[in-house]
Amino acid sequence: MLSAAPRLARVPPFERGITLGDFLVPIRLGERLSSRARHIVLVVVGAMFIALSANVAVPIPGSPVPVSGQTFSVLLVGGALGFRRGAASALLYLLLGLALPVYAQGRSGIEVLGTLEGGRVVLGATGGFLVGFVLASALVGRLAELGWDRSVIGSLAALAIGNVAIYLVGLPWLAVAADFGAQETLQKGLFPFLVGDAFKLVVAAALLPAGWWIVNRRPSDR
Repeated sequence: MLSAAPRLARVPPFERGITLGDFLVPIRLGERLSSRARHIVLVVVGAMFIALSANVAVPIPGSPVPVSGQTFSVLLVGGALGFRRGAASALLYLLLGLALPVYAQGRSGIEVLGTLEGGRVVLGATGGFLVGFVLASALVGRLAELGWDRSVIGSLAALAIGNVAIYLVGLPWLAVAADFGAQETLQKGLFPFLVGDAFKLVVAAALLPAGWWIVNRRPSDR
């Protein structure tokens, strides 16, 4: 993907790598913090935002996977913070959930991902989606660094790619964990979420360029 970056770029070379996250820390606070400290603050805030969004969860009858706000927040965090910070936020959230009830429906613990029973690995039904969050945030973050987040169409495309990445990890994991066939996996792990995903993608795709509109009109940028 790095070698393809010039072809995927939507901004001039000197703007690549800059994301909305670079403007989220107030100037006065940023002047008091080192570059590393600013990155850490953004990563922690991103993880907290994902954790808070997990409180918005609606169970789906017959499916072990609930509808939640996590997908929206994971993709938005990736787009706002970029490749490294976005992936780090999603990974931090994943790790926090091993000890704290920050997963959807207040769940926590390693068993959500998988455990050892009788000498074999038993996967948690929703664990693949959680792992997919890290990949999705990284992908969206990288595309945002290349300028895809500057327009609604570009943002929508980047977010859609990230959303597909979540399912590419989550659905096979669900199939193995719940012993579902292909059709049942799609019926319980994909189809019930498509309408909600479309809504979340449209909202997030509008927020990213709106954020740039605000940044470009700040008095300090004139």
